Amino acid sequence: MNEKYAIGVDVGGSHISSVLVDVSSGNIITESLSEVKVDNQASANEILDNWAAAIAQTMLFTDREKLIGIGVAMPGPFDYKNGVALLKNVAKYDSLYGMNIGDELKKRLELPAEMPFRYSNDALSFAIGECWGGEASKYKNVVAITLGTGFGSAFLTTGVPVIEGERVPEKGYVYNIPYKNGIADDCFSTRWFVGEYKRRTGKVFAGVKEIADCVNEDEDAKLLFEDFGHNLAIFLLPLLTTFDAECLVVGGNISGAYSLFGNAFQDVLEREKLTVKVVISELMESAAMVGSARLCDKDFWTKMEPLVAKI
Repeated sequence: MNEKYAIGVDVGGSHISSVLVDVSSGNIITESLSEVKVDNQASANEILDNWAAAIAQTMLFTDREKLIGIGVAMPGPFDYKNGVALLKNVAKYDSLYGMNIGDELKKRLELPAEMPFRYSNDALSFAIGECWGGEASKYKNVVAITLGTGFGSAFLTTGVPVIEGERVPEKGYVYNIPYKNGIADDCFSTRWFVGEYKRRTGKVFAGVKEIADCVNEDEDAKLLFEDFGHNLAIFLLPLLTTFDAECLVVGGNISGAYSLFGNAFQDVLEREKLTVKVVISELMESAAMVGSARLCDKDFWTKMEPLVAKI
């Protein structure tokens, strides 16, 4: 078979990344990685030109006849089935509202009309990538979470997302589940660390890394991470149990501080006698690109296609 590469794309709030993926193995062609900064408040033409520039750079590393499609991890709201941007009044990419992204990029990249463009949200793409190219591939029932600006989640069985049914919350989303005095997103994100540390100490830090750097000499910072780990485990416990999860994948920027909250997290699981393998993402930023590229694999797409209209 000649055609064996797909391009995986990850659209972030201020950049776009793309990479070539061998769809027979899930391996990244490392030298094809391209990243372009994007002003998400710019005109539609400027944004799409920058997106096309990143993808065009990646395309240089394969013959076009070997390219089977382009998969895109796209933030919502978005029509994932039809590839139409629905972002409006969300402080990013408003100028793309109503546009068919694939059609616009095909024109700029001079790709044939029949070239598949397929889409998923960033959390699902991350999870699919981890279950294809990461340690989570060894397990049947996997829960993947991303801890960063927000709280992303996905539930997968044999590498395929589960988005409905009694085993999972609606669409596999946990960020909006009530927790303490708000929702989970308020408690398991960067803004919790910054806000809670300020409440406890009066000190203002820009992000989690700055607080983590103080742990050795700051008892308040140390306790903050321990409380985070304890609370995260308490929140996830019933979700992991109901799904019969064998593996939990943790990604996102905050996962880099797992050594500071992991013991508290594991203590809760052990106390409640829940056995689940906790895996810190090794693919990290690449996972969403790998996962979106997998959407171009025909066999996998037959399982995903019925789901994308529902996410």
